[in-house]
Amino acid sequence: MAKVLVTGGAGFIGSHVVDAYIEAGHEVVVVDSLETGSIRYVNPKARFYHADILDPSLDAIMAQEKPAALNHHAAQASINRSIADPVEDARTNILGSVRLLELARRYGASNFIFASSGGAVYGVQRSYPADEDHPLSPINAYGIGKLTMERYLDYYRKAHDIRYIALRYANVYGPRQDPHGEAGVVAIFIGALLQGKRPIVYGDGHQTRDFVHVRDVVRANVLALDLLLGGRGIERSASPVFNIATGRETSVLKMLEMLTRILDFSGAGECQFEPPREGEIRRSILDWRRAREVLNWKPTRSLEEGLRETTKWFLDGQAQLKK
Repeated sequence: MAKVLVTGGAGFIGSHVVDAYIEAGHEVVVVDSLETGSIRYVNPKARFYHADILDPSLDAIMAQEKPAALNHHAAQASINRSIADPVEDARTNILGSVRLLELARRYGASNFIFASSGGAVYGVQRSYPADEDHPLSPINAYGIGKLTMERYLDYYRKAHDIRYIALRYANVYGPRQDPHGEAGVVAIFIGALLQGKRPIVYGDGHQTRDFVHVRDVVRANVLALDLLLGGRGIERSASPVFNIATGRETSVLKMLEMLTRILDFSGAGECQFEPPREGEIRRSILDWRRAREVLNWKPTRSLEEGLRETTKWFLDGQAQLKK
C-alpha cells in the first residue's frame, strides 16, 4: 500500500478515485480548490488540503506528505472557457500541471497518473473508433493543453524517471456529476428534466459520443496505480497512454430519449435547439483494446445500466439541482 495524492479529489471523477484508493488500502491525500468540487464528496478517511495546484502552499504540502504517487485530476474542464480565455486555461491545465510534475520530481513522487481526454486530443477523427496511435490534432485550447501535458509527461519520464500513465477518457458520466457545468451532458439533461425545463441541445443532436461510466473510469485508475506501484511500469519503448472508453457511439438525442424513458417523462424530452458550439467535434468513439491488453481493463456498464444508476442518484436527492 502507498500514499497517493489526488488533485481534484473533491470533484466528480476525482472523488470516486479517492474512494476506490482508500477502499484498496492506500493512504490518500486530497488537494482541491473547491472551485467546482464539493467538500461533501471528500472521503472522511482522506487528508484534505484546500488549495489550488498553483498555490505556493502546494510546495509545503508535497514536502510534508511526500506521496509515492500523484493522481492528477484537477483541471479547467470547460471547452468553451478554454476558447474564450486560453491564457487562463493554459495557466491551470499546462502551467499548473507542469508545476505539479516538477514537485513530483523534487519530492520523489515517481509515479504519476494523468487524466487526459480522448475526444479532445484526437480532434476530428479520421477513423472510427480511434486507437491511441490515431493522429493527434486537437481543435480547441482544452485539447491542446491535455496534449501538451502528455508531452511533458514523456519528457519527465525520459529525463527524470517519472513513471506515468495517461488515461484518455471518453465522455464520462455518473453520480456526482455537476448538472450546472458546461461539460457533462448527461447530468445537465437529467437536471433540466427534473426541474421541468427543456434540455438544450447544441447543433442538431445527431453528434455522437462514447459515454463511459465513472465507476469504469475509476477501475482504470486503480489498475494504473497497481501497475505503477508494482514496479513494472510501462516499458520505455511502449506508450503509457490508454483510451478509457466503451467503443460504442451514441447520439445526444438518443441518449436524451433513453433518459426520458428511464425517468418516465412522457413528452418532457422535447428539447430546445441552439447553434453548435465552437470547438466541438461531430463524432467521437474510442478503441479501448490497449487498456485491455496492458491494464487488464474493460468497460463493464452498459449505457442503459449506467443511466439508470445516475438518474437514481439524482432522484435520491443527492444532487444540488438549483444553483
